[in-house]
Amino acid sequence: MITYEFLQNYWWFLISLLAGLLVFLLFVQGGNALIFLAGRSERERELILNSTGRKWELTFTTLVTFGGAFFASFPLFYSTSFGGAYWVWVLILITFVLQAVSYEFQGKAGNILGKTTFRVFLTLNGCLAPLLIGTAVGTFFTGSAFYVDKSAVGVIAAPTISRWANGWHGLEAVANPFNVEFGLMVMLLTVSLGAMYLINNIDDDKLAQQLRRSLVYSFGLFLVMFVVVLGQILTMDGFAVNASGEVYMESYKYLQNFLSMPVVLALLLIGAVLVVAGVATTLLRKGFTRGIWLSGPGTVLAVMALFMVVGYNDTSYYPSTADLSASLTLANSSSSEFTLRTMAIVSLIIPFVLAYIAYFWRQMDKRSLTTEELEKGDKY
Repeated sequence: MITYEFLQNYWWFLISLLAGLLVFLLFVQGGNALIFLAGRSERERELILNSTGRKWELTFTTLVTFGGAFFASFPLFYSTSFGGAYWVWVLILITFVLQAVSYEFQGKAGNILGKTTFRVFLTLNGCLAPLLIGTAVGTFFTGSAFYVDKSAVGVIAAPTISRWANGWHGLEAVANPFNVEFGLMVMLLTVSLGAMYLINNIDDDKLAQQLRRSLVYSFGLFLVMFVVVLGQILTMDGFAVNASGEVYMESYKYLQNFLSMPVVLALLLIGAVLVVAGVATTLLRKGFTRGIWLSGPGTVLAVMALFMVVGYNDTSYYPSTADLSASLTLANSSSSEFTLRTMAIVSLIIPFVLAYIAYFWRQMDKRSLTTEELEKGDKY
Protein backbone atom coordinates (compact mmCIF):
# COMPACT_ATOMS: atom_id res chain seq x y z
CA MET A 1 0.00 0.00 0.00
CA ILE A 2 1.25 3.47 -0.89
CA THR A 3 1.42 5.47 2.34
CA TYR A 4 1.69 9.20 2.94
CA GLU A 5 5.29 8.74 4.13
CA PHE A 6 6.15 6.85 0.93
CA LEU A 7 4.75 9.69 -1.17
CA GLN A 8 6.81 12.27 0.76
CA ASN A 9 9.96 10.23 0.21
CA TYR A 10 9.06 9.65 -3.45
CA TRP A 11 8.70 13.36 -4.08
CA TRP A 12 11.97 14.12 -2.33
CA PHE A 13 13.57 11.61 -4.68
CA LEU A 14 12.11 13.50 -7.67
CA ILE A 15 13.31 16.82 -6.20
CA SER A 16 16.79 15.27 -5.85
CA LEU A 17 16.67 14.05 -9.46
CA LEU A 18 15.64 17.47 -10.76
CA ALA A 19 18.41 19.09 -8.72
CA GLY A 20 20.94 16.71 -10.27
CA LEU A 21 19.67 17.41 -13.78
CA LEU A 22 19.76 21.16 -13.11
CA VAL A 23 23.39 21.13 -11.99
CA PHE A 24 24.31 19.04 -15.04
CA LEU A 25 22.52 21.45 -17.38
CA LEU A 26 24.34 24.36 -15.78
CA PHE A 27 27.12 23.41 -18.19
CA VAL A 28 25.57 26.21 -20.26
CA GLN A 29 26.58 28.68 -17.55
CA GLY A 30 29.96 26.97 -17.25
CA GLY A 31 30.52 27.31 -20.98
CA ASN A 32 29.62 30.99 -20.90
CA ALA A 33 32.12 31.55 -18.10
CA LEU A 34 34.79 30.52 -20.63
CA ILE A 35 33.81 33.01 -23.36
CA PHE A 36 36.85 35.20 -22.70
CA LEU A 37 39.06 32.65 -20.93
CA ALA A 38 39.04 30.02 -23.68
CA GLY A 39 37.80 32.10 -26.60
CA ARG A 40 40.76 34.16 -27.74
CA SER A 41 39.38 35.34 -31.09
CA GLU A 42 36.02 36.60 -32.34
CA ARG A 43 35.47 33.35 -34.27
CA GLU A 44 36.12 31.21 -31.18
CA ARG A 45 33.80 33.30 -29.02
CA GLU A 46 31.06 33.00 -31.61
CA LEU A 47 31.47 29.24 -31.60
CA ILE A 48 31.15 29.12 -27.81
CA LEU A 49 28.10 31.39 -27.78
CA ASN A 50 26.28 29.51 -30.50
CA SER A 51 27.04 26.17 -28.85
CA THR A 52 25.66 27.17 -25.45
CA GLY A 53 22.90 29.19 -27.10
CA ARG A 54 21.33 26.00 -28.44
CA LYS A 55 20.79 24.63 -24.93
CA TRP A 56 20.19 27.54 -22.55
CA GLU A 57 16.40 27.14 -22.65
CA LEU A 58 16.74 23.60 -21.27
CA THR A 59 18.63 24.88 -18.23
CA PHE A 60 16.11 27.63 -17.53
CA THR A 61 13.16 25.27 -18.03
CA THR A 62 14.69 22.77 -15.61
CA LEU A 63 15.22 25.55 -13.04
CA VAL A 64 11.56 26.55 -13.33
CA THR A 65 10.47 22.89 -13.15
CA PHE A 66 12.63 22.37 -10.05
CA GLY A 67 11.03 25.38 -8.36
CA GLY A 68 7.55 24.31 -9.45
CA ALA A 69 8.02 20.76 -8.18
CA PHE A 70 9.26 22.10 -4.84
CA PHE A 71 6.23 24.39 -4.60
CA ALA A 72 3.77 21.62 -5.40
CA SER A 73 5.28 18.93 -3.16
CA PHE A 74 6.76 20.93 -0.27
CA PRO A 75 4.94 24.28 -0.30
CA LEU A 76 6.14 25.32 3.15
CA PHE A 77 9.74 25.29 1.93
CA TYR A 78 8.73 27.35 -1.09
CA SER A 79 6.93 29.97 0.99
CA THR A 80 9.70 30.07 3.60
CA SER A 81 12.74 30.22 1.33
CA PHE A 82 11.37 32.03 -1.70
CA GLY A 83 9.31 34.37 0.48
CA GLY A 84 11.96 34.96 3.14
CA ALA A 85 15.37 34.59 1.52
CA TYR A 86 14.08 36.43 -1.53
CA TRP A 87 17.19 38.52 -2.21
CA VAL A 88 19.15 35.38 -3.11
CA TRP A 89 16.45 34.18 -5.49
CA VAL A 90 16.02 37.67 -6.99
CA LEU A 91 19.74 37.81 -7.74
CA ILE A 92 19.59 34.35 -9.34
CA LEU A 93 16.62 35.43 -11.45
CA ILE A 94 18.41 38.62 -12.53
CA THR A 95 21.40 36.62 -13.78
CA PHE A 96 19.10 34.44 -15.87
CA VAL A 97 17.29 37.49 -17.23
CA LEU A 98 20.68 38.89 -18.26
CA GLN A 99 21.36 35.62 -20.03
CA ALA A 100 18.11 35.65 -22.00
CA VAL A 101 18.48 39.30 -22.96
CA SER A 102 22.10 38.82 -24.01
CA TYR A 103 21.35 35.90 -26.31
CA GLU A 104 18.45 37.80 -27.85
CA PHE A 105 20.01 41.20 -28.46
CA GLN A 106 23.79 40.90 -28.81
CA GLY A 107 23.59 40.27 -32.54
CA LYS A 108 20.68 42.64 -33.29
CA ALA A 109 21.11 45.62 -35.57
CA GLY A 110 21.24 48.87 -33.66
CA ASN A 111 22.78 47.28 -30.57
CA ILE A 112 24.17 50.41 -28.89
CA LEU A 113 25.84 48.49 -26.03
CA GLY A 114 27.95 46.34 -28.31
CA LYS A 115 28.52 42.59 -28.37
CA THR A 116 31.19 42.72 -25.68
CA THR A 117 28.79 44.15 -23.11
CA PHE A 118 26.29 41.36 -23.60
CA ARG A 119 29.06 38.78 -23.52
CA VAL A 120 30.16 40.19 -20.18
CA PHE A 121 26.56 39.72 -19.00
CA LEU A 122 26.69 36.08 -20.14
CA THR A 123 29.99 35.60 -18.33
CA LEU A 124 28.48 37.07 -15.15
CA ASN A 125 25.55 34.67 -15.48
CA GLY A 126 28.01 31.82 -16.01
CA CYS A 127 29.83 32.60 -12.77
CA LEU A 128 27.15 34.04 -10.48
CA ALA A 129 24.19 31.75 -11.22
CA PRO A 130 25.86 28.47 -10.13
CA LEU A 131 27.68 30.27 -7.30
CA LEU A 132 24.43 31.67 -5.88
CA ILE A 133 22.48 28.44 -6.39
CA GLY A 134 25.23 26.48 -4.67
CA THR A 135 25.38 28.96 -1.79
CA ALA A 136 21.62 28.65 -1.32
CA VAL A 137 21.82 24.83 -1.29
CA GLY A 138 24.63 25.07 1.26
CA THR A 139 22.08 26.38 3.77
CA PHE A 140 20.41 22.95 3.67
CA PHE A 141 23.38 21.82 5.78
CA THR A 142 24.02 24.95 7.86
CA GLY A 143 20.50 26.31 8.33
CA SER A 144 18.74 29.63 7.76
CA ALA A 145 17.25 32.23 10.08
CA PHE A 146 13.46 31.94 9.97
CA TYR A 147 10.40 31.33 12.10
CA VAL A 148 7.35 29.25 11.20
CA ASP A 149 3.94 29.65 12.85
CA LYS A 150 1.27 27.63 11.04
CA SER A 151 -1.46 29.02 13.30
CA ALA A 152 -0.83 32.47 11.79
CA VAL A 153 -2.70 31.40 8.65
CA GLY A 154 -5.92 32.21 10.52
CA VAL A 155 -4.87 35.77 11.32
CA ILE A 156 -6.85 37.91 8.88
CA ALA A 157 -4.64 41.00 9.25
CA ALA A 158 -1.37 39.16 8.54
CA PRO A 159 -1.83 35.49 7.49
CA THR A 160 1.91 34.90 7.15
CA ILE A 161 3.14 31.49 8.23
CA SER A 162 6.88 32.05 7.74
CA ARG A 163 8.91 35.07 8.83
CA TRP A 164 12.60 35.80 8.30
CA ALA A 165 14.50 36.52 11.50
CA ASN A 166 16.63 39.37 10.15
CA GLY A 167 16.66 42.06 7.51
CA TRP A 168 19.19 40.35 5.25
CA HIS A 169 16.61 37.97 3.77
CA GLY A 170 19.01 35.29 2.65
CA LEU A 171 22.09 37.40 1.98
CA GLU A 172 23.48 36.38 5.37
CA ALA A 173 24.25 32.97 3.81
CA VAL A 174 27.50 34.40 2.41
CA ALA A 175 28.70 35.05 5.98
CA ASN A 176 29.03 31.28 6.48
CA PRO A 177 32.24 30.03 4.82
CA PHE A 178 30.74 26.59 4.19
CA ASN A 179 27.92 28.03 2.06
CA VAL A 180 30.36 30.03 -0.06
CA GLU A 181 32.65 27.02 -0.43
CA PHE A 182 29.66 24.96 -1.54
CA GLY A 183 28.79 27.63 -4.08
CA LEU A 184 32.35 27.77 -5.40
CA MET A 185 32.36 23.98 -5.70
CA VAL A 186 29.20 24.07 -7.83
CA MET A 187 30.53 26.92 -9.97
CA LEU A 188 33.86 25.17 -10.67
CA LEU A 189 32.04 21.94 -11.49
CA THR A 190 29.80 23.70 -14.02
CA VAL A 191 32.83 25.36 -15.64
CA SER A 192 34.43 21.92 -16.01
CA LEU A 193 31.22 20.51 -17.47
CA GLY A 194 30.96 23.50 -19.80
CA ALA A 195 34.48 22.95 -21.10
CA MET A 196 33.78 19.27 -21.79
CA TYR A 197 30.47 20.05 -23.46
CA LEU A 198 32.11 22.58 -25.78
CA ILE A 199 34.90 20.12 -26.61
CA ASN A 200 32.24 17.60 -27.56
CA ASN A 201 30.02 20.02 -29.45
CA ILE A 202 32.51 22.18 -31.39
CA ASP A 203 34.81 20.94 -34.13
CA ASP A 204 37.81 23.24 -33.78
CA ASP A 205 41.23 21.89 -32.80
CA LYS A 206 42.70 25.15 -31.54
CA LEU A 207 39.68 26.00 -29.41
CA ALA A 208 39.63 22.44 -28.06
CA GLN A 209 43.23 22.84 -26.86
CA GLN A 210 42.34 26.07 -25.06
CA LEU A 211 39.27 24.45 -23.52
CA ARG A 212 41.35 21.52 -22.27
CA ARG A 213 43.77 23.97 -20.69
CA SER A 214 40.88 25.71 -18.93
CA LEU A 215 39.55 22.31 -17.84
CA VAL A 216 42.83 21.52 -16.06
CA TYR A 217 42.55 24.62 -13.87
CA SER A 218 38.80 24.54 -13.23
CA PHE A 219 38.72 20.85 -12.35
CA GLY A 220 41.85 21.08 -10.21
CA LEU A 221 40.23 23.84 -8.15
CA PHE A 222 36.96 21.89 -8.07
CA LEU A 223 38.70 18.85 -6.57
CA VAL A 224 40.15 21.04 -3.81
CA MET A 225 36.73 22.52 -3.00
CA PHE A 226 35.03 19.11 -3.22
CA VAL A 227 37.42 17.60 -0.66
CA VAL A 228 37.02 20.62 1.63
CA VAL A 229 33.20 20.62 1.41
CA LEU A 230 32.77 16.85 1.71
CA GLY A 231 35.16 16.77 4.67
CA GLN A 232 33.04 19.35 6.47
CA ILE A 233 29.79 17.53 5.64
CA LEU A 234 31.11 14.27 7.08
CA THR A 235 32.32 15.89 10.31
CA MET A 236 29.74 18.61 11.02
CA ASP A 237 26.83 18.43 13.43
CA GLY A 238 23.54 17.86 11.66
CA PHE A 239 19.87 18.56 12.25
CA ALA A 240 18.21 15.30 13.30
CA VAL A 241 14.51 14.62 13.89
CA ASN A 242 13.16 12.27 16.57
CA ALA A 243 9.98 10.19 16.45
CA SER A 244 7.84 13.03 17.80
CA GLY A 245 9.09 15.46 15.13
CA GLU A 246 11.42 17.41 17.44
CA VAL A 247 14.58 18.71 15.75
CA TYR A 248 17.88 18.52 17.63
CA MET A 249 21.59 18.71 16.87
CA GLU A 250 23.43 15.42 16.36
CA SER A 251 27.17 14.91 15.95
CA TYR A 252 28.33 13.50 12.60
CA LYS A 253 24.71 13.32 11.43
CA TYR A 254 25.44 13.34 7.70
CA LEU A 255 28.24 10.76 8.06
CA GLN A 256 25.77 8.55 9.92
CA ASN A 257 23.22 9.12 7.17
CA PHE A 258 25.66 7.88 4.53
CA LEU A 259 26.53 4.83 6.64
CA SER A 260 22.84 4.13 7.31
CA MET A 261 21.96 4.47 3.62
CA PRO A 262 24.63 2.53 1.67
CA VAL A 263 22.72 3.03 -1.59
CA VAL A 264 23.04 6.80 -1.22
CA LEU A 265 26.74 6.44 -0.38
CA ALA A 266 27.15 4.29 -3.50
CA LEU A 267 25.43 6.96 -5.61
CA LEU A 268 27.89 9.58 -4.34
CA LEU A 269 30.93 7.38 -4.94
CA ILE A 270 29.81 6.24 -8.40
CA GLY A 271 28.96 9.82 -9.32
CA ALA A 272 32.36 11.08 -8.16
CA VAL A 273 34.17 8.33 -10.09
CA LEU A 274 32.23 9.12 -13.27
CA VAL A 275 32.98 12.85 -12.98
CA VAL A 276 36.70 12.16 -12.54
CA ALA A 277 36.66 9.57 -15.33
CA GLY A 278 35.07 12.02 -17.76
CA VAL A 279 37.67 14.69 -17.05
CA ALA A 280 40.62 12.28 -16.98
CA THR A 281 39.77 10.67 -20.32
CA THR A 282 39.24 14.08 -21.89
CA LEU A 283 42.64 15.30 -20.72
CA LEU A 284 44.68 12.12 -21.15
CA ARG A 285 43.30 10.68 -24.38
CA LYS A 286 44.09 12.86 -27.37
CA GLY A 287 41.04 13.34 -29.55
CA PHE A 288 38.59 12.04 -26.93
CA THR A 289 35.57 14.37 -26.87
CA ARG A 290 32.83 12.47 -25.03
CA GLY A 291 33.91 13.16 -21.45
CA ILE A 292 30.72 15.13 -20.81
CA TRP A 293 28.71 11.92 -21.19
CA LEU A 294 30.62 10.39 -18.28
CA SER A 295 30.84 13.45 -16.04
CA GLY A 296 27.25 14.56 -16.77
CA PRO A 297 25.53 11.43 -15.38
CA GLY A 298 28.10 11.39 -12.58
CA THR A 299 27.07 14.91 -11.63
CA VAL A 300 23.40 13.91 -11.53
CA LEU A 301 24.12 10.94 -9.24
CA ALA A 302 26.39 12.91 -6.88
CA VAL A 303 23.94 15.80 -6.50
CA MET A 304 21.08 13.35 -5.92
CA ALA A 305 23.10 11.72 -3.14
CA LEU A 306 23.72 15.06 -1.40
CA PHE A 307 20.03 15.95 -1.53
CA MET A 308 19.04 12.51 -0.23
CA VAL A 309 21.49 12.62 2.66
CA VAL A 310 20.09 15.96 3.79
CA GLY A 311 16.43 14.91 3.52
CA TYR A 312 16.19 11.22 4.38
CA ASN A 313 16.92 9.23 7.54
CA ASP A 314 15.08 11.55 9.95
CA THR A 315 16.89 14.72 8.92
CA SER A 316 15.69 18.32 8.62
CA TYR A 317 16.40 19.38 5.03
CA TYR A 318 15.84 23.09 5.74
CA PRO A 319 16.82 23.78 9.35
CA SER A 320 16.16 27.01 11.19
CA THR A 321 19.00 28.56 13.16
CA ALA A 322 16.58 31.03 14.75
CA ASP A 323 14.21 28.39 16.11
CA LEU A 324 15.01 24.66 15.81
CA SER A 325 11.35 23.78 16.24
CA ALA A 326 10.59 25.72 13.02
CA SER A 327 12.97 23.56 10.95
CA LEU A 328 11.40 21.94 7.90
CA THR A 329 11.28 18.18 7.40
CA LEU A 330 9.68 15.97 4.77
CA ALA A 331 6.86 15.24 7.23
CA ASN A 332 5.96 18.78 8.33
CA SER A 333 6.37 20.72 5.08
CA SER A 334 4.78 18.57 2.38
CA SER A 335 1.48 18.92 0.54
CA SER A 336 -1.53 16.85 1.48
CA GLU A 337 -1.62 13.14 0.77
CA PHE A 338 -4.24 13.68 -1.95
CA THR A 339 -2.05 16.27 -3.70
CA LEU A 340 1.08 14.12 -3.55
CA ARG A 341 -0.83 11.05 -4.73
CA THR A 342 -2.37 12.92 -7.68
CA MET A 343 0.95 14.44 -8.70
CA ALA A 344 2.63 11.04 -8.40
CA ILE A 345 0.35 9.76 -11.17
CA VAL A 346 1.24 12.75 -13.35
CA SER A 347 4.96 12.18 -12.66
CA LEU A 348 4.80 8.87 -14.52
CA ILE A 349 5.08 10.80 -17.80
CA ILE A 350 8.53 12.14 -16.81
CA PRO A 351 10.47 9.29 -18.51
CA PHE A 352 8.66 10.00 -21.79
CA VAL A 353 9.46 13.71 -21.55
CA LEU A 354 13.13 12.91 -20.90
CA ALA A 355 13.18 10.55 -23.88
CA TYR A 356 11.66 13.29 -26.06
CA ILE A 357 14.34 15.77 -24.94
CA ALA A 358 17.12 13.23 -25.49
CA TYR A 359 15.87 12.45 -29.01
CA PHE A 360 15.79 16.05 -30.17
CA TRP A 361 19.08 16.79 -28.40
CA ARG A 362 20.66 14.02 -30.44
CA GLN A 363 19.08 15.29 -33.65
CA MET A 364 20.37 18.81 -32.92
CA ASP A 365 23.91 17.63 -32.18
CA LYS A 366 24.38 15.03 -34.88
CA ARG A 367 27.14 17.15 -36.34
CA SER A 368 29.68 19.19 -34.40
CA LEU A 369 29.45 22.96 -34.67
CA THR A 370 31.91 24.58 -37.10
CA THR A 371 32.63 28.07 -38.36
CA GLU A 372 31.29 27.06 -41.78
CA GLU A 373 27.99 25.99 -40.25
CA LEU A 374 27.66 29.36 -38.50
CA GLU A 375 28.19 31.19 -41.75
CA LYS A 376 25.43 29.19 -43.43
CA GLY A 377 22.78 29.42 -40.72
CA ASP A 378 21.37 31.64 -37.97
CA LYS A 379 23.70 32.62 -35.17
CA TYR A 380 23.61 34.59 -31.94
